[in-house]
Amino acid sequence: MSEPILEVSDLNKWFPIRSGALISRHTGDVKAVNGVSFDLFPGETLGLVGESGCGKSTTGRSVLGLLKPTSGSVKFEGDELVGLKHKQLNPYRRQMQMIFQDPYSSLNARKTVGDIIGTPFEYQQIKPRGGVKKRVQTLMERVGLNPEHYNRYPNEFSGGQRQRIGIARAIALNPKVIVCDEPVSALDVSIQAQVLNLLEDIQKDYGIAYMFIAHDLSVVRHISHRVAVMYLGKIMETASKEVLYTSPLHPYTHALMSAVPVADPDEVYTRERIILSGDLPSPSDPPSGCVFRTRCWKAVDRCATEVPELKEVAPNHHVACHFPA
Repeated sequence: MSEPILEVSDLNKWFPIRSGALISRHTGDVKAVNGVSFDLFPGETLGLVGESGCGKSTTGRSVLGLLKPTSGSVKFEGDELVGLKHKQLNPYRRQMQMIFQDPYSSLNARKTVGDIIGTPFEYQQIKPRGGVKKRVQTLMERVGLNPEHYNRYPNEFSGGQRQRIGIARAIALNPKVIVCDEPVSALDVSIQAQVLNLLEDIQKDYGIAYMFIAHDLSVVRHISHRVAVMYLGKIMETASKEVLYTSPLHPYTHALMSAVPVADPDEVYTRERIILSGDLPSPSDPPSGCVFRTRCWKAVDRCATEVPELKEVAPNHHVACHFPA
């Protein structure tokens, strides 16, 4: 196997909680991302799944430097990114891009499509052969937009078309890594399939590695090569999609998989359905030991005192659980 293009080790992003008359006293932290580690290999798609609020989007933004990590390591092709200043990150931004969740708020309504897609060339001071306009129109055609609509504004496009504009902007500089932050969750189901197929085609053509963030397990299964399951700021399990969807080992993954809708009505009544008890704990005060123990039916005293490490229990299958099964 080739070397990973992206190596994330013990990544933390904590947001301080302040109180007092002048909001100056530090009283705690919201541990949105708490010790996350994973690798991303060239040309692969790593799906990052979990409940809303588990830290998926914060992880993606921290990896790209859009949010400054509290601690940890993010290496791109062996180069450490954590701690670099804004100007020092600029060369790496050409290689690492992002597709945002909301196709409406992620585009500047005051700029034309041509200006939006052409912004990366201006920002990086790159002059493509044939000029920016020709390159932008080529990108528009590549993502399924009419190049003649170069001078139109975002409000003249549908949600699916706007997301295609965002994809064109993300691939403009031929990056090696793209963080896809729930890029289809705001779209109709029929449009979702078109955008997913477009992303797969682009990956095949350019060899881009995707970090694909989503809460829809069926979407992740369709597009991902490997899947990482997050819960309360931590990664619970990672494996290939084939292994994870057929033989999950972490109790939380079992619960997630049991909630996936199935088309077979007979299977609906025969398969095991796991209903988690209790509420999702607050990331400002996570449980001691294993963060999932307060909702886990396997929890014992050890789970409250000892944090389970993310260990390899089978080839390329890692689980953070004292009693995986």
